[in-house]
Amino acid sequence: MTEDILEPELPIVDPHHHLWDLRPILPTFAGSNDEFITTLARSPYYVFDQLLADARSGHNIIATVFMECGAFYRAGSSDALKPVGEVEFVNGVAAQSASGLYGPFRACAAIVGHVDLTLGVEARGVLEALVTAGNGRFRGIRHRGAWDADPAVLGPSAHGSPGIYTGDAFRAGFAQLAPLGLSFDAWVLEPQLPDVIALARAFPETAIVLDHCGAPLNIASYRGTQGERFDIWRDNIHTLAQCPNVCIKVGGLAMPCIGMPTEGPEAGYSSEALAALWKPYIDTCIEAFGPGRSMFESNYPVDKWGASYPVLWNTFKRLAAGASADEKHALFAGTAARVYGIEDLLN
Repeated sequence: MTEDILEPELPIVDPHHHLWDLRPILPTFAGSNDEFITTLARSPYYVFDQLLADARSGHNIIATVFMECGAFYRAGSSDALKPVGEVEFVNGVAAQSASGLYGPFRACAAIVGHVDLTLGVEARGVLEALVTAGNGRFRGIRHRGAWDADPAVLGPSAHGSPGIYTGDAFRAGFAQLAPLGLSFDAWVLEPQLPDVIALARAFPETAIVLDHCGAPLNIASYRGTQGERFDIWRDNIHTLAQCPNVCIKVGGLAMPCIGMPTEGPEAGYSSEALAALWKPYIDTCIEAFGPGRSMFESNYPVDKWGASYPVLWNTFKRLAAGASADEKHALFAGTAARVYGIEDLLN
């Protein structure tokens, strides 16, 4: 699907993408019919060159924020310190982009890594190692809480545990973030939103970013239930928005586990079709949090399942068509730049 680029001059900070090389591990999922594995197999190698090509595909992408994905972990390190390797790698990509050789685009200007917060107070040392590895670019962590009793929802790639955000050990580790000025990205599924609400209330001094609109589901045992679960999701989103320490990433709806669209990869939906499909969810998020606490995200290359990079951002621009210039600036660049500490790139 190709389209003319809407508002090509509008500055965009993409606050959520991954970099990985999955080629060595994809054979371990041979024969899997899991939709998530299928879409990963279409983009098994996504590093700077692939990101740069997407950033140059028509929209005015000025900077990005890298989001942890378990890639390039250190070999031969303790389990606790293995994630430091991911930040070391991504910081190298950021330095490559910051050389200016590829123009003004700044890839991975901010980096979100991973620490196992169930280490409790011992997580502090790993956080400090990540700060050092990020060389001024490290901003926070994500510890994925996405889990469902139905294994078909997330497939063999998922290794979550139920109620992880509510555990004492996790919260002891979480308490180490605020003293270091670090944020937390929360990746949960819609039924787990109350866990994020409780976490935000318990730690009001810690900046939390909810990923992927809180992941409303239309897959496996949830397929066809969106109508009956929409009010539950909406009420939880509005309740979470009452916590001033929480922002939201508006996107992620094109990934296979959410099922909007159910067909993929790259089923050929236009931005008009995707905007109509996503409008109730996107509008609810922005209404609840306001543009000053909302940021559009690509979640690439995972969201390649439902849309090419140019079509994805065209979709968001269609959904924001009624916003003022200031509101658009916040939604597409300002909120992300402020939350992840890269506002200088907007000047």
